[in-house]
Amino acid sequence: MAARHYINGDWIDEGETKDSLDPATGKVLGQYRAGSAALADQAAAVARETFDTTSWAAAPRLRASVLFELADRLEAARAELTDLIVAENGKLRREAAGEMMGAISEARYYAGLARTVLGRTQETAPGNFSLLHREPAGVAAVIVPWNAPVTLLVRSLAPAIAAGCTVVIKPAPQTPLIHEVVMRCIADCPSLPKGVINSVNELGSEVGEALVASNAVDVISFTGSSATGKRIMAGAAPTLKRLSLELGGKAPSIVFPDADMDQAVRELTGGSLVMAGQMCVAAARFLVHEACAADFIARMKASYAAVRTGPGADPESQMGSLIDTDNRDRVARLIEQASDEGTMLLKGTRPGGSLTDGAFLTPTLFAIDDVRSPLVQEELFGPIVSVETFADEAEAVAKANATRYGLAASLFTRDLNRSMRLSRAIRAGTVWLNCHTRLFAEGETGGYRHSGLGRLHGIEGLNDFLETKHVYLEAGTV
Repeated sequence: MAARHYINGDWIDEGETKDSLDPATGKVLGQYRAGSAALADQAAAVARETFDTTSWAAAPRLRASVLFELADRLEAARAELTDLIVAENGKLRREAAGEMMGAISEARYYAGLARTVLGRTQETAPGNFSLLHREPAGVAAVIVPWNAPVTLLVRSLAPAIAAGCTVVIKPAPQTPLIHEVVMRCIADCPSLPKGVINSVNELGSEVGEALVASNAVDVISFTGSSATGKRIMAGAAPTLKRLSLELGGKAPSIVFPDADMDQAVRELTGGSLVMAGQMCVAAARFLVHEACAADFIARMKASYAAVRTGPGADPESQMGSLIDTDNRDRVARLIEQASDEGTMLLKGTRPGGSLTDGAFLTPTLFAIDDVRSPLVQEELFGPIVSVETFADEAEAVAKANATRYGLAASLFTRDLNRSMRLSRAIRAGTVWLNCHTRLFAEGETGGYRHSGLGRLHGIEGLNDFLETKHVYLEAGTV
């Protein structure tokens, strides 16, 4: 059976049947039904009617129950989903297990917040009362990326539900089988009313474009590339939708001579190669003080060279595959470009043997001086990282802020005052001190500049799904 759509509480087995592949082997894992603009419009209409005609938006206890039930069902399906994430996404088993833990945590966190969406009241003059009420924004379309298809779905879905929105989900075409299991967990929640959560599979961009253009949709929550985010902004302009966008990143990691080098190398090896570098907050640029550059580079080369690339299901693997062979070949071309424009420190290659048919590349490390190079300016989204040097704090900050991105950064130093100075000066939504890639439900994440709009995680994660209404009364005085 192919992975299906889910609309108004019913499974819809409609559309062209397409294959889903294992990126580690190229073999077919299963099939899914491709969606259409007509199905997207149908799902949006159902979500609109459900929002407008039911009590869902005014039932915080019900919404909390749904999210707790979803967390329990994800917990029950944890083993099945972990195996499927490894198979369909290509990431390591420990990465897949971490993704499931994150998704369950997100659902439970926002279940708790669902009953604490509070407004405020004030008396602006004697007998004059202002009631500031927080209420759901309406219908939310959640467009999910392939690199963390469970966590990044729940990260948007849970606050939308907690706020009182109804939802249409568009999953990534690379991970439809994972999404089918998640939707089964959702459909199995006994407290969930029909029509609140709907889902339409995607093949190209037809479904996403229909949701962005739909008059029935009030909010778009999208995680993905900055280029696609810009297209969504343009497509949403005629209907003036609210946008929650977590977009591309080019995370700089700044290393000073007083850093614990063992810790820095350990953190940055993991932080740059997480999900084979296919993570928007992955460390993408190593900015190293010239006094410790030679030592750091030698250590990083040795660390990268020791990384064992292989299937995510193999417990000996330390980095999995890219999402597909097209992306493998794209990154391979970037490696050749880096050889021409910079100094190759460690050149990534395609492994042979049993990995020949998979989307595998070993890590690449290269040095470059030209901050204007596309290799520095663009998100490369793979296991390829640049090294740049700096002479002082001012140059470090200038280079860290030299791209149009501002999603995340990290800083390695034992000097507390320096860490506070630089963390304030770096234009990024998250700055990690002496570590990299720490993400959790309680802490807001989001980007400056071309890295997006709004915030996800944390209390502020609700804001993009809420409106504030001012109700004014002149009651007079006694």
